Amino acid sequence: MTNMKTNMRRNRIKKFPVAKAFKIALAAVLSILTANLLGLKYAVTAGIITILSIQNTKRETLRTARNRGLAFLCALLIAFICYHILGFSVAAFIIYLFLFALLCLSAGWGEAIAMDSVLISHFLAEQSFAQELVLNEILLFVTGTFFGILINLHLRKREDMFEKLSQQVDEEIKGIIHRMSENLRREDKTGYHSGCFVHLEEKITAAKECALKNWNNTLLNQSAYELDYIKMRENQSRVLKNIYQSIIMIRMLPEQTTKVADFFCEIETQYHRENDVADLLKQLEEMLNDMKNEKLPSNRDEFEARAVLFYILKQLDEFLMLKNSFVTKYAYHRHAKN
Repeated sequence: MTNMKTNMRRNRIKKFPVAKAFKIALAAVLSILTANLLGLKYAVTAGIITILSIQNTKRETLRTARNRGLAFLCALLIAFICYHILGFSVAAFIIYLFLFALLCLSAGWGEAIAMDSVLISHFLAEQSFAQELVLNEILLFVTGTFFGILINLHLRKREDMFEKLSQQVDEEIKGIIHRMSENLRREDKTGYHSGCFVHLEEKITAAKECALKNWNNTLLNQSAYELDYIKMRENQSRVLKNIYQSIIMIRMLPEQTTKVADFFCEIETQYHRENDVADLLKQLEEMLNDMKNEKLPSNRDEFEARAVLFYILKQLDEFLMLKNSFVTKYAYHRHAKN
């Protein structure tokens, strides 16, 4: 029990985002110090802008900076008009907030409302829209945003993490194929349930999130390999669910059942990432042709069972073609890594 509690405490410490907190604090301090060196008023605001600029990925950070920059230019124009007409009053600031919020929400710049409005509030506090103050606010924005972007430049693709997660997806699929082979040979399928697909979906979701994060942390030489790989496995999962529904329908086992079950075993045996499954597709085509040329079923039950087996083979054809298309498309990827 003591060891269990110790492990739980260690896990909590590992999950505690110490590194990220340090990164945010460091970037904010550097931003404030720079603003002070430039002699800017409201230097602390630069640190706040830096904090708000830091996102989880490079692309998110750059997109947020772009949106807030465009919004800030609009904010300056709206504020100038409002203060010019209504004077430096709370009423003018409220009118500005309404117009600016309306613009940002319409343009999808919602994240810019609070940050840019803090800068605009300085004009109200100073009761002035002098050029020097405008330049001060622009430099605060640039300084804060610069350090927000700079601190995220170290983010890199976690190819090792994706490799680990995608291998977990592959192992789940192999396990599903293995169980299909076993249960296809049994008339009684009461113990065969779909719980394995829940685990597979969890693994696919985790791998997809990692792939998307890697994509957003790559600005140059982007490749959709990881996203397409998980998409392929996601589509294969859909096909396997259909096959599962077909397998549990079979109550009578014609002689063709063994051949189909053996083919599942062959798929499991040859299951690896670089396999273009061309041999399996050829073998499958021969099996389909053989089934078409076999003598007709002797009764209704056999007819229904053979029809389901034929449908399963057609589903396996889609399953394998998904892999073949992916490997063909990314044949260069393996050579590039080597």
